Amino acid sequence: HLLYDHLTCIKPIESRNGQYPLVQNVTVTEGGTANMTCRVEYNDNTSLQWSNPAQQTLFFGDKKALRDNRIELVHASWSELTISINDVTLTDDGMYTCSLFTMPVRTAKAYLTVLGVPEKPEIDGLTKPALEGDDITLTCMTQGSKPAADLRWFRNEKEVKGAKEVNASGKTFTVRSSLQLHVDRNDDGVAYTCKVDHVALAQTPQQATEVLEVHYAPRVQIVHSLAVPQEGQYLKLECVSKGNPSPDPVMWTKDGGELPDLDRMIVEGRELTFTSLNKTDNGTYRCEAGNHLGTSSAEYVLYVYDPNALGQHGTDHALIGGVVAVVVFVTLCLIIVLGRYLARHKGTYLTNEAKGADDAPDADTAIINAEGNHAHAEEKKEYFI
Repeated sequence: HLLYDHLTCIKPIESRNGQYPLVQNVTVTEGGTANMTCRVEYNDNTSLQWSNPAQQTLFFGDKKALRDNRIELVHASWSELTISINDVTLTDDGMYTCSLFTMPVRTAKAYLTVLGVPEKPEIDGLTKPALEGDDITLTCMTQGSKPAADLRWFRNEKEVKGAKEVNASGKTFTVRSSLQLHVDRNDDGVAYTCKVDHVALAQTPQQATEVLEVHYAPRVQIVHSLAVPQEGQYLKLECVSKGNPSPDPVMWTKDGGELPDLDRMIVEGRELTFTSLNKTDNGTYRCEAGNHLGTSSAEYVLYVYDPNALGQHGTDHALIGGVVAVVVFVTLCLIIVLGRYLARHKGTYLTNEAKGADDAPDADTAIINAEGNHAHAEEKKEYFI
C-alpha cells in the first residue's frame, strides 16, 4: 500500500512536467518558408494548437482553422504539431503561440523573425566627367532592410570611410552612406564600390560600382634615346604627355620657330627623329601639348659632339693622368730620402757634442771641444775621401 501510494504520487509529477509544450524561435528571410514546431511529452491525447500574433488559430490538431493558402500542415500527432508558412512576408513577423488544451491550458511562445532583404544599392552624385580639383559627394542608398543594413565603401580594393544615415520606414529601414571626394588626376579610372552587409545576404552580397572619369590638363616631358649625341648618329626625341582628354597631336619647334630640315627631322605622332645628326641641329627643341583644360610644354637642349674631338679629348685626359701619377710618385720618394738623411745627421751632431762634454772641465770648454771634434771629424772625412 505504501508502494502504491508512492507510485501514484510520482506519476502526476511526471505528467505535469511533461505536459508543457516546447517550441523554438525561428528566423527566416523574406520570401522563404518558416517551419513552426511544437512538441510535448507524456501527452494523453490532448490537442495542440498554433496561433498567429493576432491570436488567430492557424491549426487545431490536424484541422486547419485559418484560410490562408500559404499555411500548411507538416506533421500532426499527440506529441507534435508542425506547420509551415510559405512565401513569408514582413507582416508574418511576430510572436506565435502553441497551446496544449489541458486543465488549465498550457502555452509556449515562439518568435518568428522575418529578415527584410535590402534592395540593390544605387550610387548617386557622380558627374561624368569630373574635373581635376572638383569636390564631389557620392551617395549610396539601399531600402527594405530589416534589421538595418550596413554600407561600406571601397576605392578599388581598399576600404574607405563613409558617413552613414539610417531611417525607419515601417518595419524596414532605408540606409544611406555618403563619401566626400576632392578629385585629382589620380582618381581617373578608379572604381568606387558600395557594398551592402546584411544577415540576409550571406550568400548573395549586393553592391554597386561607379568608375570615375577625371579630365585634367596635360603634363609633358621629353625622353631622348642618346646620352651623348654625336655627328652622324640616329636620335629620337619622344614627347611624353599625360592628360585627359589625350592631347593629340603635339607640336615640335626649334629655337622658337619651325623645324628647319624636315628631310632629316621626321615627326611621327609624338616622336621627333633625326636620321643623321650634324652641327646644324644644335639648338633648343620644344614640345607642346594641350587640351581644353590647358597647355603644357617641355624643352630639350641638343648639342651634337664631334666623335674625333671626343676621342682626342679622352686621350689627352689619359696622358695628363699618367703624368700626374708619375709626379706624385717621385715627390713621395724625395720626401722619404730627405727625411732619412736629416735624421742620420742629427744623430751625428748629438754624439760629437756629447764627446766634448765628457773631457771638458766646464760648459764653455765642452762647447769648444765639441766644435773642435766636429772640425776634426770633417778633416777625417776629407782625408778618407
